Amino acid sequence: MLHRIFIAINLPESLKNELLSYRETWPSLPVRWTKSENLHITLVFLGNVSDQELEELKMKTREVAKKHRPFQLSFTKIVYGPTKKNPKMIWAIGEESKELFMLQRDLSKSSLRDSVPKLGTESLESPNFTVHITLARIKAFEFSRINGEERPQINEEISLKIPVNSIEIMESKLKRTGPEYTICESILLA
Repeated sequence: MLHRIFIAINLPESLKNELLSYRETWPSLPVRWTKSENLHITLVFLGNVSDQELEELKMKTREVAKKHRPFQLSFTKIVYGPTKKNPKMIWAIGEESKELFMLQRDLSKSSLRDSVPKLGTESLESPNFTVHITLARIKAFEFSRINGEERPQINEEISLKIPVNSIEIMESKLKRTGPEYTICESILLA
C-alpha cells in the first residue's frame, strides 16, 4: 500500500485558533481556509512511499530527532504567497531559523534518500523556500474577477512564537473536500 507522506511541525491548538481568527479580517475574500487540524509547517515532502519505506523512514527520522534540541520559531506577517504578484495562498511567514534549517537539512540528507529515493526536493536551502504556514488557498477564478485595486491588501503584522518540541511524520489523503492529514508518528526532539 502507498502512503502520501511528508514530515512537518504541528502547531499547538491555541496557536491554530489564533491564526484562523484572521479569517474575520477578510470575510469576503474568495479563499478556502485551511482546517484547524491541517495547519502545520512542512519540512520535507516525500510523496508516495510503501509500507516498508514508511517503517524505514520512521526509524531514520527518530535518529535525526535525537540530534536536535527543542527550539522556537517566530512568525511575523500574514501575506499573499508564494508571491504578491501572482498569489495562490495566504501565508503566515516565519523568520529564518538556524535550528529549523539544520533540522530540515538533516531530514533531507542521504540517510532519508536511501530509504525513499524519490525524496521531495523543496528544502530550506532552496532560494525559493519561505518558512510559512498555509492559512488559505485562493479560489483562482473568483479571485481573478476582482479588479486589482479592489483586492484587499494582505500584509498583517503578527507576533507568534511557536515552540518546536517534536516533528511529525504525516500522511495526506486527498479528498473532494480538501486534503486530510493524519499523524503516522510524532517524534520528540532530544
